[in-house]
Amino acid sequence: MAHSQDEDATPGFASPPCFMHETDPAWCVLADATDPRQRTDVMRWRKAERESQIAARLAIPADRRRDHAIRIMNILEGAIGDVQGLTVGFYWPFRGEPDPRHLLRRIDANGGRIALPVVVRRREAMLFRAWRPGEALEHGIWNIPVPTAAAPTVQPDVIVAPVVAFDRRCFRLGYGGGYYDRTLAGLGYRPRVFGVGYASARIATIYPQPHDLAMDAVVTEQGIAWPVAAAPMDAR
Repeated sequence: MAHSQDEDATPGFASPPCFMHETDPAWCVLADATDPRQRTDVMRWRKAERESQIAARLAIPADRRRDHAIRIMNILEGAIGDVQGLTVGFYWPFRGEPDPRHLLRRIDANGGRIALPVVVRRREAMLFRAWRPGEALEHGIWNIPVPTAAAPTVQPDVIVAPVVAFDRRCFRLGYGGGYYDRTLAGLGYRPRVFGVGYASARIATIYPQPHDLAMDAVVTEQGIAWPVAAAPMDAR
């Protein structure tokens, strides 16, 4: 995955914004998404939550993360189903994310096509380039390996996005750059979208903003988390 340097970050605090956690934690942002002060509060909260979640993830012993990753990718493989003829957009593991590389090899062996995301310009949508295990990679923005410029650009049928955290409605907290949201919004079609992360990254809400797009499901080492319908207050 191509990761940003917290474009939405401002110095902040770890408590939930707007005091709406005292009623329904999913209601705050949707109640008045145009309120600049409210948005600032949410961005501060997201920055603190992001830092906390990444620290907790990195604190998981490496052998346990490896075992979790194997379990996650096995469950994900079943959720995707037959990959023959499919293009599956993945990510390159970063900062303790579940390592998908053994699954990439299986997808390639089973007739699927792998794509990896590339950030061409900051604050713009990503593109996906085809890649096969063993092919050359180069350092992209933030030094994350990406396919070379000679690799063809493709349109994934399935996109797998790592999460820093996720909520009951399968909204994703990422690194703050909004790259996946921009990319999905600009595709012109809707691929299947799976988040992947550790079960410990599930939180009550990410306080979704109007630009946030929910995933179809999130896969953890404990199984598949499907979105829970919004409570009536969420839609106010």
